[in-house]
Amino acid sequence: MRDLFPASPRLDGTADEDVPLRTAVSRRSDPRAAARELAVELCHSELGFMLFFCSAEYPLAALSESLDAAFDGVPVAGCTTAGEITPQGYERGGIVAIGFDRRHFAVSCALVEDLSGFDLMRAQRLVDGLLDDCRDRALAPLAEHSFALTLLDGLSSCEEQVLATLDAALGRIPSFGGSAGDDNRLAHTHVHAEGGFHGQAAVVVLINTRLPFEVFTTHHLRPRDEKLVVTRADRERRRVLELNALPAAEEYARLVGLPVEALTPDVFARHPLAVRLGEAHFVRAIQRVNDDGSLSFYCAVENGIVLTAMRPAPLLEDLETVFAALSARLGEPALIIACDCFLRRLELETLARVDAGSRLLARSRVIGFNTYGEQHHGMHINQTFTGVAIGSRTATPDA
Repeated sequence: MRDLFPASPRLDGTADEDVPLRTAVSRRSDPRAAARELAVELCHSELGFMLFFCSAEYPLAALSESLDAAFDGVPVAGCTTAGEITPQGYERGGIVAIGFDRRHFAVSCALVEDLSGFDLMRAQRLVDGLLDDCRDRALAPLAEHSFALTLLDGLSSCEEQVLATLDAALGRIPSFGGSAGDDNRLAHTHVHAEGGFHGQAAVVVLINTRLPFEVFTTHHLRPRDEKLVVTRADRERRRVLELNALPAAEEYARLVGLPVEALTPDVFARHPLAVRLGEAHFVRAIQRVNDDGSLSFYCAVENGIVLTAMRPAPLLEDLETVFAALSARLGEPALIIACDCFLRRLELETLARVDAGSRLLARSRVIGFNTYGEQHHGMHINQTFTGVAIGSRTATPDA
């Protein structure tokens, strides 16, 4: 399918075919047909890397084989989703991809298969390897003109450890990313690198470019006065058994004014809880109510933390303000690569605002996916819109 964005802005003085970032989407369910359709739009002599986000409905082994065949010799990375953000906005059931032109991006990719054993020494070796791989092809000084994208198994429960360790190794290089989804089934999520899909794994992509960029995050949630103290938790399983010394599901249901049996994902989306760090609040999103009356969370929880009840402000208005500020600083973006929490999309569905959201994302040149958690500068967060905006003007590399 043809790229549905309006003609992307070109760099000054470039030929028509010299487009730094190309996008494509396929809604075909057959993996070979989908891969071929993407390749028709993205493959050219200067294609250096392909990033994709796909529905977990695909037969993943067949899709991996098809992508390798269609993009022969081109490094490919990606993950499964809880929904895709295509050139037309929010969609489900397909695959969306971005092609990076090697004349504008030097890209290096690494797979982490042992998440539980990912310590600082391993993180430093991984980052050093990425930097060494990029160095010979670098288009601008690595430390000042690079960013990292992380994709993690969204059900691994290892995000906090992996991200904090990786952030320490990255140093000044900014990072963002998202946790893979599986169309809200909460069963199996996968990342893709090195020719295959992997569970209990992560992918780290280092991207160096002369183009201006900004890694950012935002959310539309505001604090209320009510507080809930975690008085009993199973940290390993991210499960809270008691809030304020009462059964967790019952106490949360009392807070939102609903019976326990009415607690559903759309309720969690509209009535989130957050941890305050300094002056900022970071959402700890609820995943589900368990049979024993406990609550499972998407982020780490532990005894003694204080959770603040949050209320949603207008979601799309917040996002539009962020996009306007990015454009003011970078110029009109060539592309925004986004990791958007699936709970935000669920809120828009509940409010019948998905079409309006899709129009805003399309106007703003956003490509990405709905996640089971977002990552920003080494932190695992929830219910945010996190990403990188890449400008269309060439930045002058530092001397």
